[in-house]
Amino acid sequence: MPDFRSDTVTRPTPAMLAAMMAAPVGDDVFGEDPTVNALEQKAASLFGMEAALFCTSGTMTNQLAIRTHVRPGDEVICDQLSHVYLYEGGGIAVNALASVALLAGERGKLTPELIAPAINNPADVHRPISRLVCLENTVNKGGGAYYTVPEIAAIRQLCDERGLALHLDGARLFNALVETGDAPEAYGRLFHSISICLSKGLGCPVGSLLLGSGTFIAQARRFRKLMGGGWRQAGFLAAAGIYALDHHVERLKVDHSRARQLGQLLAKQPEVVEVLPVDTNIVIGRLTDGLSSAEYVDRLAQRGIKAVSFGPQLVRFVTHLDLTDADMAAFETAMQA
Repeated sequence: MPDFRSDTVTRPTPAMLAAMMAAPVGDDVFGEDPTVNALEQKAASLFGMEAALFCTSGTMTNQLAIRTHVRPGDEVICDQLSHVYLYEGGGIAVNALASVALLAGERGKLTPELIAPAINNPADVHRPISRLVCLENTVNKGGGAYYTVPEIAAIRQLCDERGLALHLDGARLFNALVETGDAPEAYGRLFHSISICLSKGLGCPVGSLLLGSGTFIAQARRFRKLMGGGWRQAGFLAAAGIYALDHHVERLKVDHSRARQLGQLLAKQPEVVEVLPVDTNIVIGRLTDGLSSAEYVDRLAQRGIKAVSFGPQLVRFVTHLDLTDADMAAFETAMQA
């Protein structure tokens, strides 16, 4: 069955597997895995940042970033659709002992005008200290919407003026970069920390990276160990990340093209009243009243298509490197059934 549930379902390509099996490895907790070290150095250099930390997941890198930036009792500002709030198990409260100020942006995107009123007066003892702003790029719940560099620069200026740190959940950042043509270094200059995921559009089996200053990453490494995130011969997995950064970034344009094709087909379905703008590789359809997303997903499964419920009347499709032209043809045939 063509699987459009997520770009996390991909399997390593034969060439990626070969790179993994050929990787020299060592004990990463001792800092002795040469392939992990090479991946961290490569990613940090790509974004013009001082250091990086290889972790198991984007949830871990996001939570490590928040834990490192804030102190207990502080507040994190993010959009109400943010992955760090909705899909990380309440980690902000559990790991950082911080509260959250939720804002309602357009398709999950924040602006300085939204953020400024949410920044608390640090002299008011009744309110938590506003310490960190978290952005997500692209926005998962926003249907793959992305920020431009000028939009982020305006938010960074506000953060600098008000003394807040700025973190990026860049789980699908490379999807945004291939659409905008922006250089990764531009992001490195704008954010205090960046999380990038290797196991989504880039097709790795496991892994995400946290980027930041040398001091910041050293502290995050300590928290990673505290959370049980230290690992040993992780170079086999890091080799997949190196291969993906070298070979799987530009091909994301193929995923975006297929997503637009999929969105056009979905919009023709009588059960679908709206398809969110398709900016990258995520397609979200809104169903007619009286039809639940769970029911619609079941109907699709009966036609040989895997999708995922994304709300009471929202269904999500994600394109990725494991899909073929034949899979897209199968989707079109299923939509005509």
